[in-house]
Amino acid sequence: MDRSPQSSQWRDGRFRNPQPLWNDTRGMLGAMFRRDPNASPQAELPVVHPTRADLAAEAPPGLRATWLGHSTVYLDVDGTRILTDPVWGKRASPLGWAGPKRFYAPLIALDEVPVPQVVAISHDHYDHLDEGTLRRLKDWDTRFVVPLGVGARLIRWGVPAGRVTELDWWESVRVGELEVVLVPARHASGRGLRDKDKTLWGGFAFLGPRHRAYFSGDTGMFPGLADIGERLGPFDLAMIEAGAYNPAWPDWHLGPEQAVQAHRMVRGRVLLPIHWGLFNLAAHGWTEPVERVLAAADQVGVTVALPRPGEGFELSGEPPSRRWWPALPWKTGAEVPIRATLDGRQPIAEGGLP
Repeated sequence: MDRSPQSSQWRDGRFRNPQPLWNDTRGMLGAMFRRDPNASPQAELPVVHPTRADLAAEAPPGLRATWLGHSTVYLDVDGTRILTDPVWGKRASPLGWAGPKRFYAPLIALDEVPVPQVVAISHDHYDHLDEGTLRRLKDWDTRFVVPLGVGARLIRWGVPAGRVTELDWWESVRVGELEVVLVPARHASGRGLRDKDKTLWGGFAFLGPRHRAYFSGDTGMFPGLADIGERLGPFDLAMIEAGAYNPAWPDWHLGPEQAVQAHRMVRGRVLLPIHWGLFNLAAHGWTEPVERVLAAADQVGVTVALPRPGEGFELSGEPPSRRWWPALPWKTGAEVPIRATLDGRQPIAEGGLP
């Protein structure tokens, strides 16, 4: 039975954010014709191809992360393995011949991936929920944890209903020794013209016996990030989306500077920027998100992990920090500020949230 209408986030036939999303329609149209010449890589990237043994190896410190591009991360939290937003498809699109195309091929064959105990999916947009990938995962003996309404999609694609757990914000499920909590996010959902916001969106807190990790999914800035930190933090690792942004739609995604601010709000120790470096989803240069994250993090002393795509790292000692991307021109936060609104009209003043 669909529990969506019983959710406190469900109003007037769809899910709603506590703070509405604001868009500058004219600015959005203009951005389509002002794409940065470096919006996609012009040369092959120095990616890493992890093996099954690499992903399956024990993580003695208790926490290992392997960023596979965009929002796909293979995690080991105190012995429980998690795969977030798995996308092995060629394009983040309903069409096989059009739409954002991957910068590089999948870094490991899907049938070589050790089956995790948890597959966590943050929402149903195409760059986070890939039908072709899920149809190939349908026989995995794993727990699929998704927001309200998303489970129906998985079941239609062949995933057994008994392996799907739908959660509302702040609800949780225990998988072995790991507690998986769906936490609030400020975003939207939908895969077509008639299903806008019919399914819920969210982030995840992965709470192990010794370590805690936060996965933002897609989110704009909102006060609830501080609630996540207070209720479930501090987090040893915070995987926070930092790419695909524009001043014309400042509430949909955080942007680099607000990603660093969100990291502090959720009380993260090490920040892993995600949602960049695989798809061209906005007009900015493809390296700009990480450059701006580093600039903002340096100002406030935030530790940033910078693994190459496919490079695993453990949360012991210093995280990877070598610049593996090319030095390209990029716009600073002062030149192109991304400042969310709270009331759908007025931007938040810089530093306006704790």
